[in-house]
Amino acid sequence: MAKAQIITGLDIGSSNIKLLVASKKDDDSDFEVLFQGEEPSLGIRRGVVIDTERVSRLIQILVDKARSEVGQKINSVFINIGGSHLSCTHSRGMVAVSRADRNISREDVERVLQEAVKAVALPSNNEPLETVPKEFIVDGIGEIKSAEGLQGSRLETEVLILSSFVPYKNNLVQAVLDANLQVLDVIPSSIAAASAVLSQRQKEIGTALLDIGAGTSQLAVFREGDLADLAVFPIGSANITSDIAVGLRTDIDTAETIKLKLGSCLSKGKEKKEKINIEGEEPLVFSHKALSNIIEARVSEIFGEAQKELRKFSKQEPLTGGVVLTGGGTKLPKIVELARKELKLPCRLGKISSFPELEEDLSYATVCGLILRGANLEESGSWQGFEGVSGGIGSKLKKAIKNFIP
Repeated sequence: MAKAQIITGLDIGSSNIKLLVASKKDDDSDFEVLFQGEEPSLGIRRGVVIDTERVSRLIQILVDKARSEVGQKINSVFINIGGSHLSCTHSRGMVAVSRADRNISREDVERVLQEAVKAVALPSNNEPLETVPKEFIVDGIGEIKSAEGLQGSRLETEVLILSSFVPYKNNLVQAVLDANLQVLDVIPSSIAAASAVLSQRQKEIGTALLDIGAGTSQLAVFREGDLADLAVFPIGSANITSDIAVGLRTDIDTAETIKLKLGSCLSKGKEKKEKINIEGEEPLVFSHKALSNIIEARVSEIFGEAQKELRKFSKQEPLTGGVVLTGGGTKLPKIVELARKELKLPCRLGKISSFPELEEDLSYATVCGLILRGANLEESGSWQGFEGVSGGIGSKLKKAIKNFIP
């Protein structure tokens, strides 16, 4: 009988905290969801934990529910990190090949990667979070994905390093640790989401993933199978709700209800009046066109920020795969039509892979991606002997090096 692999993902978002526990048998390509739960976020602002105690209590509530439903202990999780404090930096490293026969060893690869990490000039108070290999260069010959076993005298590498603001990352990790959980890895939200909604072919041909969350929107561009750029914008679907509340002169909860039930990114034909009954108040009457105009203006702003970032890539080589939309903010009708209009690229909604029960609910893309990333790391043996995020600098470096080695 095939052994079932159980993995837990924890998506700490600006609007909701989601916990997903899933299992997968060795001979099955899909995951079975054992527990799926969420709690409204408190103590989080624009993807950043500002009240660790409050966030920890919410995590503990979800974990207690999961333990009761799954029937076993949950001790460790893969978690995401978001927020506009994430930054993306390119770096290079170079070493001389150590062996007399000029064969490039695993140790040479490790040394050149360490040099690339050391060489980067990160913003103050930032530390590497994820290291993405771009290429290896052997005696001036580049575009090599795996250098181990080749022959040469000089080994170079170009890497992309994602970093985060240390105090924000520490708050995030501490909130999880205080809920008596071990953090196996901290993965940028858009990288996790890409694992769930982008195929390897899409990453190879050039595709951008735009993840519209509540507090922020994240753009991740992939080329030749690897991450090429990442940007975070401090605008999300919560801004749309706020705009509706101001524009229609109503409270934030009513505005959220209106957005979800009646909202659209583009107005629908003839002018139409809508009426919402509010307990203890006069009914709220507004035109559907006015509502659509409010929503379109803010969503267009998100696409405008993404367009600025995408322009530099279109000069190099067109994004053949276009733009894939994901995140809870993509539930608005007509958002794909507006994206095509604003971005001038092929656009479509993503679909979550390997989770048949959740494939249409893009608000779960990040947490599903955390489980997929965790499964890949465990299958490759990258976690053997790894002590988790709280295990100190040595274990972090060990994990960073493993990211580069096939």
